[in-house]
Amino acid sequence: MRLSVLAMAVGLAVSTGVQAHRVVSPGLSLEVIGQHRTGLFDEGAAEIVAHDPSNQRLFKVNAAAASVEVLDIHDPTDPTLIDTIDATALGASANSVAVHGGIVAVAIEAVDAQAPGVVAFYDAADLSLLDSVTVGALPDMVTFTPNGRYVLVANEGEPNDDYTVDPEGSVSIIDLRRGVTKADVRTADFKAFNGMENELRARGVRIFGPGASAAQDLEPEYITVSRDSRTAWASLQEANALAVIDIERAEVTDILPLGTKDHSLPGNALDASNRDDAIEIANWPVKGLYMPDAIDSYTFRGRTYIVTANEGDSRDYAGFSEEARIKDLPLDPVVFPDAAVLQADENLGRLNVTTANGDIDGDGNFEELYSFGARSFSIWTADGDLVFDSGSDFEAITAARLPDDFNSNNDENGSFDSRSDDKGPEPEGVVLGRILGRTYAFVGLERVGGIMVYDVTNPYRARFVEYVNNRDFAVDAQLPDGSVNPLVGDLGPEGLDFIPWYQSPNWRPLLVVGNEVSGTTTVFQIDTGSPPSGNR
Repeated sequence: MRLSVLAMAVGLAVSTGVQAHRVVSPGLSLEVIGQHRTGLFDEGAAEIVAHDPSNQRLFKVNAAAASVEVLDIHDPTDPTLIDTIDATALGASANSVAVHGGIVAVAIEAVDAQAPGVVAFYDAADLSLLDSVTVGALPDMVTFTPNGRYVLVANEGEPNDDYTVDPEGSVSIIDLRRGVTKADVRTADFKAFNGMENELRARGVRIFGPGASAAQDLEPEYITVSRDSRTAWASLQEANALAVIDIERAEVTDILPLGTKDHSLPGNALDASNRDDAIEIANWPVKGLYMPDAIDSYTFRGRTYIVTANEGDSRDYAGFSEEARIKDLPLDPVVFPDAAVLQADENLGRLNVTTANGDIDGDGNFEELYSFGARSFSIWTADGDLVFDSGSDFEAITAARLPDDFNSNNDENGSFDSRSDDKGPEPEGVVLGRILGRTYAFVGLERVGGIMVYDVTNPYRARFVEYVNNRDFAVDAQLPDGSVNPLVGDLGPEGLDFIPWYQSPNWRPLLVVGNEVSGTTTVFQIDTGSPPSGNR
């Protein structure tokens, strides 16, 4: 049943068209040229990042300080903290930030996380507060449309820990056409899908919160907008779906279930155990729920494609949890006659799966096993059809590159294989960049760390390009005084922002990464071997 890492790497090229650990776009490389350090360890001191080309500043969310910090990058080799936007004046903490046309938008959750939050607008130059508007509960991500006329906010609407208060998820659409001080807020909610829960479940949308309606259970996580600024897609992570939004009408027009990834098929293998003291990337009778976190989009031959980082996430609250290990589940003896072997710790026993799906006939035994996340990134059509998935690439590549630190956690070195039972490398962030006429996807791996780079110019023929990890596994991650070890590099990449050469302070394309565990904001220069052309 098991496949070796070498066999996986060979099989990868056959099953997905992607050969692990091979650079297929010559000349593209990433080099760290600058870094800002907070010194804070595992406190979310560098999360979401956004670039302002007019002032050559980076705005980055520091959850530890409940603020947005402003870094000057006129010299990208020396990002310098110059100011701070204090979000506590308007709520509990900043969750997300975006910049467009000299305006900074900050999503701020309320002190009561189940109450409506706000989006505050600031002048990107002098940081003065221009205005603020009320949005939905737990605004988790904010973005401008490409034309700058609207700001969209993913209001996650998570329940409280007791699961006694469960606000509705929604997407707030803020119309800026009359200016920030006259902004109009409309809400694209999911009320129209109430009463359709059984139909949605039959289509593959996960609606399972205790007593929750569709409007309560659908929790927008991340948003991407079409190039023409007319349509948006929001990832509904726990529901394993995408919401399609008509921006002008402020209406959710469809919900697209993403389906599952069959880990029993060639090219879709995974390492499922953290108790076997080995790298064992193998095929197993498990289906992975894609459950994307960050998403982005681009066009190819006039059509829009959605790129997803398939992190996976569970509902795990004091009042309700869907998590269980396979060894603790009663497996159907007909479907799984080898249950005792499968449930051994060194096989599938340790793998975390959901109890909300899999008991098909309701007899208490599980006929199917669903794990969280797909350990990959995917490309989808605008209608939710899968056209590419990176398969087992991420684990095969990191196994080849980091054999002593495979599937490590992000807060501890010497943690080999510790995440194999729970989402593996855990791809969380993704951003697209256009370089010399080609489109690249940069995918951040939250646990083992590093950035995967793929050429996705043609979504049907995506190719692995490079993997770079600015982490030193040979040193302690944390110093005795509780601060981060400055020698460890980057831990826990969260938010990514691509800066094209024509907006860059040094005329070179840059990738900026906020790392939540190490509290570092790191600037990578992307070198292509060719000088930029044109004038700024």
